[in-house]
Amino acid sequence: MKAYGTPTVVSGGITELVVLWGGIPLVGGVLGGLLVAGAGWVADLPWAPVQGLFRAVDGLPDRYALPGGVGVGILVGLVIAAVGTAERVRVTVSGAEVRLRQGSSEREIDRRDTRVVYLDGKNLVLLDADDAELARQSSDLPGKQLAEAFREHGWPWAEADPHREAYRLWVPDLPGLPAGAEALLRARREALEHDRGGEAKELRAELSRYGVVVRDDGKRQHFRLTRSARPPA
Repeated sequence: MKAYGTPTVVSGGITELVVLWGGIPLVGGVLGGLLVAGAGWVADLPWAPVQGLFRAVDGLPDRYALPGGVGVGILVGLVIAAVGTAERVRVTVSGAEVRLRQGSSEREIDRRDTRVVYLDGKNLVLLDADDAELARQSSDLPGKQLAEAFREHGWPWAEADPHREAYRLWVPDLPGLPAGAEALLRARREALEHDRGGEAKELRAELSRYGVVVRDDGKRQHFRLTRSARPPA
């Protein structure tokens, strides 16, 4: 244990950057070339979308079409790589705090405020003494490395959500919720159904003010209450 030693950083590292800036543009170029090569075949499919575009591509001279398709594929891959780089997650753990960074945003959580840390699928979750979520950070970081980093610095790491059995599937008009939480869960259900991730995240934060902790199973919401939450009589 190195509670007061050098902070441990968990990130995708150089491998992630190689995949983003090398692998994805390469795959994009290959797919772009294949798409151009098969444009004539796709244009003849009666159910294929934008058949006019594929016919136009098929009518171009090969010396222009194939390099153009590869180039467009590489360009799309580079755009995806830039977005992926901007959204990279970096977790820095020390004996006193943890810093969660995604892109240009960063937040710090004090060790003294944290009761337990665990992984919920691809989400790193920190709970406070009230069993409310201090943070829920989604990432593709290796779970083993995250667990080792927190344990090395003396954080209370759990192998699973200690409150998993406390969650209930939310359905409209389910009794037992604090006043006002029902409307927020309805709004959040609509946000999930329409893939409005930012809005769903904001509503999760708002629900936490009512002592309601939410975890998602696809587009279904499960909830539990914190220790201090006051459900209606």
